[in-house]
Amino acid sequence: MLPPLPPLQLVLIEDRIVGGEGGFMQLRRTKLAVAGAGGAQSKPFVYDTLQRSRLDAVVIAAHFRDPGGARRVFLRSALRPPVFLRPAEARPLPEKETLGGLWELPAGLVEENERSAEGLRSCAARELAEELGITVPPERMAQLGPSTFPSPGIIGERHFFFHVEVDPTTRGVPSEDGSVLEQGAVVVDIAVEEALALARRGEIEDAKTELALRRLAELA
Repeated sequence: MLPPLPPLQLVLIEDRIVGGEGGFMQLRRTKLAVAGAGGAQSKPFVYDTLQRSRLDAVVIAAHFRDPGGARRVFLRSALRPPVFLRPAEARPLPEKETLGGLWELPAGLVEENERSAEGLRSCAARELAEELGITVPPERMAQLGPSTFPSPGIIGERHFFFHVEVDPTTRGVPSEDGSVLEQGAVVVDIAVEEALALARRGEIEDAKTELALRRLAELA
């Protein structure tokens, strides 16, 4: 068992958006203090975070059993500009020539009208059709463990994980969301254990994908 968290609390003193109005992301500049158990506060400090209107995301593991009984899962190629834009001077080790391209599970942002338990399942079903071309009723989406904070030092985004068993023969053409970043993506299916081996070798580098694969491997 973990010990109780220390009785420390963050106190918001000042909050404002710095530039970037109308963009996908905004810089939120806050002034905070830390309050202890007795109420005494630390010296105020400035802390920058990222903010966006669609904050959270769903991650979906769509899987099936092959004729030999092995569980297989669908992955999709993705282009990630922040990875591509890693400054050369900030890299401790040489990067791959394919920097910016990743293999991921389907995922997508939660719309404002999807902020509920039912809405999250609807979001997961929508993303599955957009990114894999598989249509399933939202109620078939099963929770795959608790939500997590993927990057709590910079954004308060939560990832909500789902899994669903699908019939691979029903997969059609992904509808996509109209973004140029989704055009030309490749969809593959791979045995879960093989995918985890690729993650261990650094060939699957997306953290949310590896976490979901590990959880999927624990299912009976």
